[in-house]
Amino acid sequence: MILHDYLPSGNGYKIRLLLNLLDIDYQVKCYDIVAGETHTPAFLALNPNGKIPVLEWDDGRTLAESNAVLYYLAQGTRFWPSDPWLQAEILKWMNFEQYSHEPNIASVRFWLSHAGMNELRQAQLADKQQQGYAALELMEQHLKQHQYLVAEQLSIADIALYAYTHVAEEGGFELSRFGAIQDWCQRIASQANYIAIDDDTKVCA
Repeated sequence: MILHDYLPSGNGYKIRLLLNLLDIDYQVKCYDIVAGETHTPAFLALNPNGKIPVLEWDDGRTLAESNAVLYYLAQGTRFWPSDPWLQAEILKWMNFEQYSHEPNIASVRFWLSHAGMNELRQAQLADKQQQGYAALELMEQHLKQHQYLVAEQLSIADIALYAYTHVAEEGGFELSRFGAIQDWCQRIASQANYIAIDDDTKVCA
């Protein structure tokens, strides 16, 4: 498989992390999203939406949208339980990640650490950070009572939310305020075959 990716991206990292936890071999092809490399005709043939990540199989199939890729890869593994209620709980957290967490925490991190600020982003910054802290506080309260987000075991809900949570300080968020989240991050980082977001041992093609 080939993962079309931008290495600083948490959305791409979700997939790299799960592939490594599952011990699945893959290659990485890197794009500079700031330079517009995902809007070339070649990339748009992979994903007409012009965004990474995209996972490409040997038979030519491609799948975009990070959480959809997590769902596919997790089938039949310990990261996706067989019980429909637990599956729904996982999807609840993954939807929370996309609608309440990622638009605030990931966006601010991207602005401050990669893309740079402009007048419009500066005007939105305080509100984004307020909503990001609200998302972190919701996670904190849940994780004070649970080892993981669903069923006390690591699932793709945790992987989806870990990706941008553990680097939230790059967006100006103080993770030191959230002890339960920090403990949860440590539990994930201690998993066998864990890979860090900045691990570049897989050479980009």
